[in-house]
Amino acid sequence: MKVIALVEAALFLESDPISTDKLSEKINIPVDEIENAILCLKAKYKDNDSGLSLLEVDNSFLMTPSKECWEILKAVYGKKYDEKLSKAALETLSIIAYSQPMTKAEIDILRGVSADGMIRLLQKKNLIKVVGKKDIPGKPPLFGTTKEFLKLFKLNSISDLPKLKDEDKEKFELNA
Repeated sequence: MKVIALVEAALFLESDPISTDKLSEKINIPVDEIENAILCLKAKYKDNDSGLSLLEVDNSFLMTPSKECWEILKAVYGKKYDEKLSKAALETLSIIAYSQPMTKAEIDILRGVSADGMIRLLQKKNLIKVVGKKDIPGKPPLFGTTKEFLKLFKLNSISDLPKLKDEDKEKFELNA
């Protein structure tokens, strides 16, 4: 059996993105062969009319539906995100994504209203998590985005977020 086909099938069966090291351990194929197979799969799915695509999330990989197919199929298969994120939830998520890590108080300042409910919702959906504690009195938790956030928005890393226009950057900066 071809290594490429085996890697492709293994990625299809994984429910979460997996690193080449972990995939190597699972299917007992050397990491360099898996990396070569992934390069071949990237080329295969880049300009293909396939219903699948190879998604890279934080140096891990997963087979997902192509963007075109997902737009049609998400109504049936996207049950995890049946309730769309509200404007308030998206606003809170974007503040965290662009300014992370940040405390709830900092999020509240940027939003202009309490973010308690939105933070709970985004944590429940596993789109944000506590990533540390701020070194100030009370040691408030710092929030950041998760791999699930990257997966949902089909980003490899947080640096792949769309760049902000200069006039929009101030919306995500605390005035010190």
